[in-house]
Amino acid sequence: MIIGSGPAGYTAAIYASRANLGPILYEGMQPGGQLTITDMVENFPGFPDALSGQELMERMRQQVVRFGVEIRPHLCVKSDLSAAPYHFVFDDDTQVEADTVIIATGASAKFLGLSDERKYMGQGVSACATCDGFFYRRRTVAVVGGGDTACGEAIYLAGLAKKVYLVVRKPFLRASKILQQRVEENEKIEILYETNTEGLYGEDGVEGAHLVFRKGETDERHYDLPIDGLFLAIGHKPNSDVFKPWIETDESGYIKTKNGTPCTNIPGVFAAGDVADPDYRQAIVAAGSGCKAAMEAERFLQGK
Repeated sequence: MIIGSGPAGYTAAIYASRANLGPILYEGMQPGGQLTITDMVENFPGFPDALSGQELMERMRQQVVRFGVEIRPHLCVKSDLSAAPYHFVFDDDTQVEADTVIIATGASAKFLGLSDERKYMGQGVSACATCDGFFYRRRTVAVVGGGDTACGEAIYLAGLAKKVYLVVRKPFLRASKILQQRVEENEKIEILYETNTEGLYGEDGVEGAHLVFRKGETDERHYDLPIDGLFLAIGHKPNSDVFKPWIETDESGYIKTKNGTPCTNIPGVFAAGDVADPDYRQAIVAAGSGCKAAMEAERFLQGK
């Protein structure tokens, strides 16, 4: 069984089906994964012309269907990995047992909680500078966050954009010293300390952000900042809760795997894609890990 339907889940399904394992794939709450909310994809090999994330994932799904994989639309809500065969309950009350499981449930970007974030998603709002930064060459963007991820994304975007604002709600950066230094020394990056994002505006996409300086203080000040794009860099939450306490995770909830393989601490249970990847979070990396997970599942079953 494969739980999740992003690049990792779909690739695992293709390889598992071609190995005659008869996989069942559960799509979960977001069929196609996070890539479906990415406007354009230009860095996935084999597609010289840009295509939308939605189209790329639909093509992957069609390939999965072509190989006869049974796809079910439900979300896993409970698991019991104490002993094989492993037991799962889904949101339609279906209970399923499987000898091998590939967990490919991804990681969800953390949002500020503004309604405008969803409104402009794919139209100026992004949670991945590496994915979408290319579309903001010689334009003005803002990055929200003050940790390593935010500083790293600001530095990356500074190599593409005309101007980068780093919106930090605290009066300091939480990032490592070396990243702080690189951000502070980059003349394209301007840090807006003690600043919160309250909303966005624009007709056919993001044209600016509503900001507030020193919110709740006597010198509180509201103003609008013209920008072409807003990048959220306040972290990701791996979708691993349903597999606890059986699966070992790190302090952030990312599933731990062994020695560069997709193998977890439980025999026959494998993890692929962003749910086990706090570092790269790229479609091509996820797809590769899905391939490895399917191959490991096949070897595991052969060994039994």
